[in-house]
Amino acid sequence: MIEMQEVYKQYPNGIMAANGFNIHIKQGEFVYVVGPSGAGKSTFIKMMYREERPTKGSIMVNGIDLAKLKASRVPYLRRNIGVVFQDFKLLPSLTVYENIAFALEVIEEQPKNIKKRVMEVLDLVGLKHKARMLPNELSGGEQQRVSLARSIVNTPKVVIADEPTGNLDPETSWDIMNIFEEINTRGTTVVMATHNREIVNTIKHRVIAIENGRIARDELRGDYGYES
Repeated sequence: MIEMQEVYKQYPNGIMAANGFNIHIKQGEFVYVVGPSGAGKSTFIKMMYREERPTKGSIMVNGIDLAKLKASRVPYLRRNIGVVFQDFKLLPSLTVYENIAFALEVIEEQPKNIKKRVMEVLDLVGLKHKARMLPNELSGGEQQRVSLARSIVNTPKVVIADEPTGNLDPETSWDIMNIFEEINTRGTTVVMATHNREIVNTIKHRVIAIENGRIARDELRGDYGYES
C-alpha cells in the first residue's frame, strides 16, 4: 500500500527532513504521525502525495513509485489519494455542494453519478442540509467536514491528513475524528499527522514518531509520547 525504502529528503538550506525512512503501511491501517514541530512530519506526509520528492530512495503508493513518477502523472496518482488540510483549502466562491462536486468533475466523472455521490458523502459528514451554503457561512468545524467530504468523494484508497484538527475546538475535533474512524472502518487507509495528544492517547492506533528527520518510534498501539 505505502512503502518507503531508504528515503532521504534534504532541502536546499541543508536541512535533512528525512534521514533514511523505512516504513510499510498496509491497506486499511490507521496511522498517526507525531513528533515535535520541525521534526519532519509535514515532509513525510507531503512525500506521500508527491507534493515533495525525496532526494534519494523509493516511495511506493498503490504500486506506483513516486520518486520516478512524471509530473504529468501526479494528478492521476491523486485520484486515489484524498488529502485533508489544516486550513481546509475550500474554494470560497463555490457552495458546499460545488466544492465537493468539483473533485469529481476534474476526473471527468459522469454527471449523473456526481449528485448521488456528493449527497452520500454530505450525509456521512452530517452536512446535507448545508449543501447550498458558501464556505464563509460555515463554522470552522463545518468547513473541515466539507474538506473531508471532498477528500473521500472519489472513494480513494488512502486519506492523508495534515493536522486536520489543528484549528478546531476540542468538541469539534472529536466529531471530525469520528468521521475519520468511520472512513477507516470502511477500509480506507488513514495517515494523520497530529499534535493532538488526547486524541492519540484515547483513540488507539499505530503511532509513528519522527524526531530530527528520523523514525524514533513505530508502535502498533502507541501513545503520543510528548508533553502537550
